[in-house]
This record gives sequence, C-alpha cells and structure tokens, in this order.
Amino acid sequence: MTESNEEELGLDEAIEQSLKGVRLQDLEPDEDKPREARGLLTGTVVGISGSDVIVELGPRSQGAISIDEFEGSPPAIGAKVRVTIRGKEEDLLLLSVREAKTLAAWDQMEEGSHVKVSFIGVNKGGLEGRIGQISAFMPASQAALHRIDDLSELAGQTLVCSVVEINRERKRVVVSRRAVLEGEAEEARAEGMTRLSPGSVLRGKVVRMESFGAFVDLGHGIEGMVHVSNMSHARVGHPSEKVKVGQEVEVQVLEVSEGGRRIGLGMKQLEADPWLAIAERFPVDTVFTGKVRRLTDFGAFVELIPGVEGLLHVSQLGAGHVRHAKEALKTGQELTLRVTKLDVAAHRVSLSRYDTRGAPLGSEEAADVGVINEVLQQSQGAPLGTNLGDLFKRALKKNG
Repeated sequence: MTESNEEELGLDEAIEQSLKGVRLQDLEPDEDKPREARGLLTGTVVGISGSDVIVELGPRSQGAISIDEFEGSPPAIGAKVRVTIRGKEEDLLLLSVREAKTLAAWDQMEEGSHVKVSFIGVNKGGLEGRIGQISAFMPASQAALHRIDDLSELAGQTLVCSVVEINRERKRVVVSRRAVLEGEAEEARAEGMTRLSPGSVLRGKVVRMESFGAFVDLGHGIEGMVHVSNMSHARVGHPSEKVKVGQEVEVQVLEVSEGGRRIGLGMKQLEADPWLAIAERFPVDTVFTGKVRRLTDFGAFVELIPGVEGLLHVSQLGAGHVRHAKEALKTGQELTLRVTKLDVAAHRVSLSRYDTRGAPLGSEEAADVGVINEVLQQSQGAPLGTNLGDLFKRALKKNG
C-alpha cells in the first residue's frame, strides 16, 4: 500500500491494514511472559535467600522474587516493592516486580501521551518496539512526516512517540512518531508567526514558482508568496526573470491573513522607488529615447527608466489615424519622445512624438522650428528695424 493510499484511509484504517497478520502478543519475548496477573500489590523486603528476594505481603503471607528481576543490586531489607503474584509453590507465593512494572505502565498509559519507544525490528506493516516491557507497534505511515522507503534505518533507535491506540485486552499499543513531529512543527510555526507582521523584513528561500509568483520558505514550516507585481519596480512577466528555486531572498511582509495561512510578501518594497527621482530627471517637455514595452489598442507604454513607464496615446503617434498602436509600432522599438504631462503621485507620464509646436520629433519641420526658436532667442535685443522676414531668412540660412 502506498503512502497516498494510507493518507486516504485515515489513521484507524491504516493501523488495521498495517496490523494484518501481526499479533502483538507474539512480539513478547518467549521467556517470562506475563501470567494471569491478580493486580498490583505492595510488599516489604524481609530477606534474601540464595537467588530469591523474600517479600512479606501481610501477616503470614510471604513470596519470593528472583533476584534477576532487579536491575543492578538487590533491594535493601525493609525496602517497599510493587509486585504481582505469578503463582504459588507450596506455601510460598511466586512474585514478580517485572510484571508489576508492566502492569503499572499499562495503567498509567493514556492515548495522546508521549512515551519513549525502543524500536527493535521491522515487519511488513511497520516497526516493532517496546515501551519498557510493553510491546508497541508503529505503522509505516506514522514513522515520519514524509514517507520513509527503508524503515530499518529506525531500528535500534529510541524515539519519543505519541500513543494513538491502547487495547489492554489484546495487549495492543499503537504509537506514532508522525504525531509528535506534527505537534513540534505546529509549535514552531506558532512561534515563527509571532515574527510576522506587516512591514517586518525577513530572509527566506525560494522553494517553488508559479506563473503568478514565487513561494518563499520563511522557516518553521511557514511559506509566503511574492506576487510578480511585487518582485520589482520594473515589469516582471514571470518569476524566473527575477529569482530561481533555491535562491535566498530578502522580503518584506505585506499582509498576514486567514490565520497565517495566507502571507503576502514583497521584494520591490525594499528597493529605491524610481518614481522619487523622475520629476527631476524628466520634467515636462524633456525629449528622450525610450523602448516600447507594451502595445494596447489605445496606445503604447514606453520605458523611461527601469520601473517607470509612460503612455504614448494613439493620438500622439505621429503616424496619421491608427486604430491600434500595433499598426504603427512594435514591442522593443526605440522611439524619440517628449514628456507632455507628469503626475508623480499617480505614477502617470504622458508622452508624445510631437514637439511643442506640433511638429513630429526628428522631422525637417521640427528642425526648422527649432532653429527659428534659437534665432528668436538670440534676437531679443535686436534693433526695432529688424523684421520677422529677416529673422526667417537668417533661420533658413542657418538651417541650410
């Protein structure tokens, strides 16, 4: 069964599928299998006889525990121990502290609690483990956040897992490492979200791209999206023009909505705004050379500098009557234009291919007008006898 099928089934169904043909009782070691327990009792150590620890349970009631059941040195005389009754041999009860620990562990275990599980082997459905003396099973789908192809790499490890099912009658304990990891990831995400507020600047890594923007991993399982319109002041057609997968980028948080499930990021907000200097560089009547970036039915958008475009209306094309800018221009074409209107606050620039007197820029008519303007300026202090005809003659002579 594939991981996707397991996710569709849900946890309960996945557990049942994983446990097909597996008896958790068979995971118990052959020796010292628990016998019929009669509950937990508390006794007092009263002596040691050979390989047995003698425990008094009450008046005229004593039992023996194999000294091998005590880890390290045997208990001191007078020590209190918790035991279960395994049986009886003549007048002496046979007791066990090992089974008592197991029974106590069963009583204390709850679904949802975190326990340390030592994984000792792999079967076709998942991993076999032990919680103290209690056998545990972890389905393959619960071993990690993502599919693990070789579960044997977890064998021999002790991991903190969450108890997802307890069946004392069937002696079945099912655990999940995935549940613990998901909880830790959610806690880390919640902590990471405290750093996110509109205006905060963070570093992240581009993890994937779509036509409309790039997704950035901000750490702690948090992802945000930089829309193409927020990548640069210059026009960006596709995110790949600005970034690549795996690249580290600095971003500004623009919005956090839907409880943190939607995080809007920006990159151009950290760049200098080219519009701030446009009034000084391109005042009205400035003549410049720009490149056509976009064509529409009402005109062409021409780039003044990266990040700033002006509109050349069809009425200002200087090519007679046209219905669509593409009839007279091509994308990428360079044009000599004049700024006719400038509104920095609204981010609007109006352009024209005509000079101030209505002559097409670069034409002979425009050149003549320019020479006449120059002669007029030079002749402002000329004698009153100088007439307009003389000025035009001088202009024509200069232009020739």
